[in-house]
Amino acid sequence: MTRILIMLSTVTLGLVAILFSSNSSQFHTSSASVTPPMVRDQALLDDLHARYKNVSKQLTQLMPRQPYILVDTARNHLYVKRSQEVLLDALASTGSGIVLDKPGEGNNQWVFDTPRGEFSVQSKLTNPVWVKPDWAFIEEGLMVPKNPAERVEQGVLGEYALGFGKGYFIHGTLYTRLLGKNVTHGCIRLNDNDLKSVYQLARVGTPIMIF
Repeated sequence: MTRILIMLSTVTLGLVAILFSSNSSQFHTSSASVTPPMVRDQALLDDLHARYKNVSKQLTQLMPRQPYILVDTARNHLYVKRSQEVLLDALASTGSGIVLDKPGEGNNQWVFDTPRGEFSVQSKLTNPVWVKPDWAFIEEGLMVPKNPAERVEQGVLGEYALGFGKGYFIHGTLYTRLLGKNVTHGCIRLNDNDLKSVYQLARVGTPIMIF
């Protein structure tokens, strides 16, 4: 997905550069030229338009025909798209970027960022439970429990969760007032209605691009 978007941007900039160069070159053309500059530039412009249209068509054909997910961590929006059609535009919360030291491990730290790059939906869960990791207790100034049952917390992730690897999920939140802000430990939070829509539109294997 990223490569397709980069290709389209590169082609667009290249064609614009060629057109600009051509327009600028008329100031250096000999007065003895037999081809009027306006005619020459119009022909070049028509050629560039045709080439741009052809390349755009080819790139559009390479876009996934099934829905895919885009996450903008700067603006905190999640989009579900099919080709160029926006099926869902949802306000989200993403990673805070906060750093937390791991106790007794030298300079090791947890960094609460949402990962950037290309991923895919690896799992779809209903009524998920949160198995609290060590950092959740340390952040609250609590001892890390030895009993695994003490790590389980229900009702905090919403009705659905979509995993995309290494413990990261798209899930719900109790703190809807914080949607639109960078406040999470790396997961992507949505309100209940948007989360349900993403769950229904996505499948295991659906591409996710996070930037």
